[in-house]
Amino acid sequence: MNRGRRLLAAVLTLGLVLAGGSGWAKEKKILLKVPIAFSTALPALGSTIQWMADRVETLSGGTIRMKVYEPGKLVAPFEILDAVSTGKVNAGYSTAGYWQGKMPAAALFSAVPFGPEAGEYLAWLYYGNGLKLYQEMYDRAGYNVKVLVCGVIAPETSGWFLKEIKGPQDLKGLRIRFFGLGGKVMEKLGASVSQLPGGEIFPALEKGAIDATEFSMPAIDKRLGFYKIAKHNYFPGWHQQATVFELLINKKVWNQMSEHQKMVLEMLCKASVADSFAYGEAIQFDAMKENVEKHGVTLHYWDDRMLATFRKAWEEVAEEEAAKDAYFKKVWEDMKAFRTNYKVWQAYAFLPRPKPQDVKMK
Repeated sequence: MNRGRRLLAAVLTLGLVLAGGSGWAKEKKILLKVPIAFSTALPALGSTIQWMADRVETLSGGTIRMKVYEPGKLVAPFEILDAVSTGKVNAGYSTAGYWQGKMPAAALFSAVPFGPEAGEYLAWLYYGNGLKLYQEMYDRAGYNVKVLVCGVIAPETSGWFLKEIKGPQDLKGLRIRFFGLGGKVMEKLGASVSQLPGGEIFPALEKGAIDATEFSMPAIDKRLGFYKIAKHNYFPGWHQQATVFELLINKKVWNQMSEHQKMVLEMLCKASVADSFAYGEAIQFDAMKENVEKHGVTLHYWDDRMLATFRKAWEEVAEEEAAKDAYFKKVWEDMKAFRTNYKVWQAYAFLPRPKPQDVKMK
């Protein structure tokens, strides 16, 4: 009797597997052509989407494939959103801060000065109103895209400077490449700000077109060679305590996918968020040590006066942006409300961090 029951269970299980397999076989096969904003040679920044592309075919049972196009090979980095929306391409990988000129609130879904950090950011996105507001922003602006959060990295450096910054006065007239809302803060403090794509930054430094730049984390910046020209690397990355990355999919293509295919992409994106975060955190020390010991870079930590200057300017920028754009205000107020409650947990749960002078490179 027990043997019969086991045999029946095995037959039913096999039937379910075959039924599932046959269901997948009937799914329309999809090739996602994905232009990207960051080179796949940049670890945890551009490498994340290739990590996804290497796994999506297996996870989807062969029904989804992904071909990644390096920056500018198919679509220029700053044109990805429009290209996906119009159907020129069916997907793209970038960060929403690149669209703040089109939608001011987009910057809030990319990186926010003075936090949130990665854990808090993801909490708001996944379990607060973040993702709902994120998709709503694109819908309200008339973009025909589905947005998935597919990557996050921890704090960046605060920038690479040709000369030491001794006070707020040294920022006035400084020509600097700076990203997102942090760039607006630097403008308020008197700097001349440009937002160049990653591949254009080193030539601009080399030719003297800019005096300083920020881009990303030390291991990522190392690949771009900033240490060869700018010897003063500043921390902390007050302007980008975490940076979120998005996979945009043309909404018509998304709507034609099966529920299984949609879930594969959603779950794979969550996995890539975890992988990009862990990978990015794992590789920074070696890059910092090499910069100091082999390339003559000096690591600086902004003093309390400079951090207070940046924070005051950011608070002014946030108020100004909220006054100018109703949707920015809506998102900003929602994020602030979430963060107010989170601070209670944060204050009780987390240990104080060590100061730079209390740690040594070994």
